[in-house]
Amino acid sequence: MLTDRYGRVAASLRLSLTDRCNLRCSYCMPEEGLAWLQREEVLTDDEVVRLVRVAVGLGMRDVRLTGGEPLLRRGLVGLVERLAALPDRPSLALTTNGVGLARLAGPLAAAGLDRVNVSLDTLRRDVFATVTRRDRLDDVLAGLAAARDAGLGPVKVNSVLVRGVNDDEAVPLVEWALHEGYELRIIEQMPLDAQGAWERERMVTAEEVLDRLSRAFVLLEDAHRGSSPAERWWVLRDGVKLGRVGVIASVTRPFCGACDRMRITADGQVRNCLFARGETDLRGLLRGGGSDDDIAEVLRGSVAAKLPGHGIDEPGFLQPSRPMSAIGG
Repeated sequence: MLTDRYGRVAASLRLSLTDRCNLRCSYCMPEEGLAWLQREEVLTDDEVVRLVRVAVGLGMRDVRLTGGEPLLRRGLVGLVERLAALPDRPSLALTTNGVGLARLAGPLAAAGLDRVNVSLDTLRRDVFATVTRRDRLDDVLAGLAAARDAGLGPVKVNSVLVRGVNDDEAVPLVEWALHEGYELRIIEQMPLDAQGAWERERMVTAEEVLDRLSRAFVLLEDAHRGSSPAERWWVLRDGVKLGRVGVIASVTRPFCGACDRMRITADGQVRNCLFARGETDLRGLLRGGGSDDDIAEVLRGSVAAKLPGHGIDEPGFLQPSRPMSAIGG
């Protein structure tokens, strides 16, 4: 098992497959995009499968494929099929912006993918175009429906609210998600943008979100949280449970004490925290003849060095040099 100095056990691997994205969300990256990794810098399918096999052997139970936008990865369906065929198969999930999901949801489910999380911050076409700098709302909605129909459930929708942009959509998003059978998770905006322009004042807090939802619904807290980043509530109307909504308050109500995550970037760097300032190279080890035991030792060392928390509220906090799109969500 991968255990750190504070007794936390790493059981969930976030593995980025690419840093590229086909949207340009304003809270994530500049309009012109970023300097993408070259193809030879990105881990190959064989390297990905090997890393996951070693990680599963160390107790990783859940593997989430991220990006950038993982649906842009060539041969994604075949890679998922290989991961699903591993001994002691982990659960396999994918986080996506949903733009290409209508075409791939069925094949991914057939290959062995278990679940998807789809990022969607608004239901208004004009706001979607403003936030993402692309007119692709219909594609995302079609992708969500395809994922639901393919059995990739529960389909979760991740929404970031930004003050003055879409902060009035908390209730409409919940209403829509409940109607469609999705589980909405509203996420506090984190200081992980490439521009370094994050401002706490523009972040809509969990307290604000819950206050707004409580005016529209009866909320009953779901006490079974475990290591999940989301605090979840049952949404009731006339005493009937309509579904659940989650709030991920990474900034104002951090859950670092129960964190069970490790991240590997698309270019093979292992990170023990989303906000870590340092990372350890695995790609060089993979391509330099390192053994599985060598890889396992790097993973153990990374987990052992994990800090007690992300330190966002500490005076000396520095935003990671890599943005979210290059780390992997």
